[in-house]
Parts: sequence; structure tokens; C-alpha cells
Amino acid sequence: MKTVTIGLVGLGTVGRGVAKLISSRRLFVREKYGVDLRLKTVCDLKIDTKFLKSVGGVSATKDFNVLINDPEINVVVELIGGHHPALEIIKGALENGKHVVTANKAVISSFGQELFRLAHARGRSIYFETAVLAGVPVIKALTEGMAGNQYNSLYGIVNGTCNYILSEMESAGISFDQAVKLAQEKGYAEADPSLDINGKDSAHKLAVLVMLAMGKFVKVTDIHTEGITHVAPEDLNYAREMGLTIKLLAIAKKKEDGIEARVHPTLISRKHSLASVNGVNNAVLLEADPLGDVLLVGQGAGQMAAASGVFSDLINLGIHNAATDRTWIGDDPRETTTLKLLSMDKVQTEFYIRLMVIDRPGVLSKITGIFGQHGISIASLTQKTVSRGAAVPLVMLTHTALESDVRKALDKIGKLPDVKAKPVAIRMEPL
Repeated sequence: MKTVTIGLVGLGTVGRGVAKLISSRRLFVREKYGVDLRLKTVCDLKIDTKFLKSVGGVSATKDFNVLINDPEINVVVELIGGHHPALEIIKGALENGKHVVTANKAVISSFGQELFRLAHARGRSIYFETAVLAGVPVIKALTEGMAGNQYNSLYGIVNGTCNYILSEMESAGISFDQAVKLAQEKGYAEADPSLDINGKDSAHKLAVLVMLAMGKFVKVTDIHTEGITHVAPEDLNYAREMGLTIKLLAIAKKKEDGIEARVHPTLISRKHSLASVNGVNNAVLLEADPLGDVLLVGQGAGQMAAASGVFSDLINLGIHNAATDRTWIGDDPRETTTLKLLSMDKVQTEFYIRLMVIDRPGVLSKITGIFGQHGISIASLTQKTVSRGAAVPLVMLTHTALESDVRKALDKIGKLPDVKAKPVAIRMEPL
């Protein structure tokens, strides 16, 4: 019987879920996997003695150094999030010869290579399944289940808050602000939802996926990132009329000269499997060689969804380190040095463009003329209403065009006196 003695830092929502699972399923894990998970000490700024008694009467401290320096503890679970002091906790645990389990996408995406090198130097492992898609095993699939595959592209709906907001805007016909308020009322969005709705959370997760799928450590700040604040209900309605829907996608593509990595609202066909991933659910579509397309879908947030991933990591860590002294293959610090991150200006996609223009003769020819000057071909164009002398929506789809050309054209078009609002441009992917 392999005993895994655990120190848990962070007794928030997910931490409590992990403690409950360790307590309630300890016998199950012992009988099925031959691993005894023992939670010895928790660290949190607020000590809830009643809760601690309910999960086995574990000891508690407000100082994480107590866990790091405890010779009996061989695994530290970090669940506080953010960069600091989470980075110091993980480094301290590794330097003291302890394995680490974390759900911290920010630390893994920003300091992963440094931490993985330290883990390998100490002969320890870092498990981080919950950093992306909570308990849905995308990390395990990439590193072990599909270990013999190469990945040409991936598309991820990796933020449940944004997916819920867009889903409600489309299905209920409500505004962005109304959908955000509803998400907050249901506990799907924070009081300050900016990290989610500006796309930064998705960018952190994409950096982790690119690292594992394509072998490139990418700085989050180098990933082109757009949120969903500029998506209006009318855009969702127009998309539906064209057989499309809008999702916030984290996209990575391997090209001959490098890797594209970008986060932005994206129009996709309503017939595609990703289009049916609604509410707080998350998904990642992997284009694998030789396996083919693989779609992983599940709840990407919530106490027990996240706790399930951490709990699975603890079991797998116990099994692996009971059988061998090797470190886990998911925390490999090596990278493919020949790959570079491609500039967003060089990306080529189709575009959905919505303009608010004065309805009078000659306006349309000016707009299409500017697109033509920049080599942009219009696939379809629709004027949604007719109201002479008033501003009306003009919706168009382009053929594949270079990002930099579209931006230059829209900058000129936005300055036309007959264009009465900032142009809205949303990229399309032919999935």
C-alpha cells in the first residue's frame, strides 16, 4: 500500500471539495488503486474548525511553510491561484523534495518551464489536470492517452463564464450586460468578471495547451487576446440567420514557419459539434495525427468538477510513484526550439463585418472600394433595413483575408463620415 501524505494550501471552494473527496473516498481509492490518500494539514488564512472535523480532524495552519517543511508530507496541493505566493509555495515544495498538484493555470502558463526544470532536477512531479477544463482530462489525454500523436491544431471553448454569457445572449435575446448580471447571480461570474470576459483566462489556458500539444512555451502576453464585450445581440442574430454561431475560442495552429496562438470571438457553423457546447460547459477539439479529430467536452468550472481533477491527479501521482521513480511526462521542460510564435498580422481568416452606415447613394461603393484597395474580396453583403438618411446595419462576410489588410481597411472605413459607429469585425473558422 502506497501512502500519499498531503498538505493542502487553500481551503476555498475547490479546496473544500478536494478535502471532502479525500475523506469520503479514501477507502474506495485504497481498495481499487492500492493508494492511501491521507490529508494531514491544510493551510488557509481562515481556519474553519467545524469543517476540518467533518473531513477527519486534520491539522491547520496559516503559514504555508509549515507544510513545505513537514518531512511527513510528500505532496503539496496548491489551490490559491494567481502568481504569488503560489509560485513560492510550488517552488518551496519542490526544493524540499515534495511532489506538487495544482489547479493554477496562471503559474503553469507563466512559469511552467522554470518549475518543470526544478521538478526534474529534484526528481519530483507537478500534476496540473485542473488548470484547463477542470476535471475533464484534456491534460491526461494530450500527454498519455494520445502520447504518440502530433497535433496540427486545437480549438477550445475554455471559459465557462464567457460561454454562458454568449449562450444566454443568443437563446434569451438579452444584452451583454444582462447576461453578465445573470451569470453573477448564478455564481458563474465573479463580482469583477473582467479576467473572464476580456479573454485573459482563456489565454492562460491556451498557453498550457500549446505547451503540451505543440511543445512551445508561449508567453501569455504574446497571445493575441480579445474578449466578448464587443459582441452584440444583433451579431448573434445575424450569425444565426446565416447558419452560424459565435463562440469565444482559444485557437492554436501549427504552420510550416511557426505557431498561431489566438483568443477571440469566432463564428463557426451551427452544424459543428463545438456549436452545441453551451452554458458553462467547456470543450477542446484536437486535430491529431494519426488519430484524427478528438473532441473532449464537460463541465469546465464548479466545485466538484475542479475537485475531481485534483483528486484524480493525487491518485495518479500515487500510482505512478509507487511503481517507478520517474517523473510525470506532462511536466517536461524541453521545447521545440525551431518553432516560433507567428505575428497576428500574418494570420489569414474569413471575417464577419458589421457597419452602421447612413443609408444614401454612394456609401456602399466607397466601402467596397476601400476593401478592394486592400485586396479583400466580399463573399456576401446584406443591408438589414432601409431607412433613407438614417444609420442602418450593413453586414458582410469576406473571403479569406490577411489580418493586417482587414485592420487597415476598417481603420479607413471607420473614418468615413457616413459610418456612424466603430466597425465590428469577428473572425470566422471553417470547421
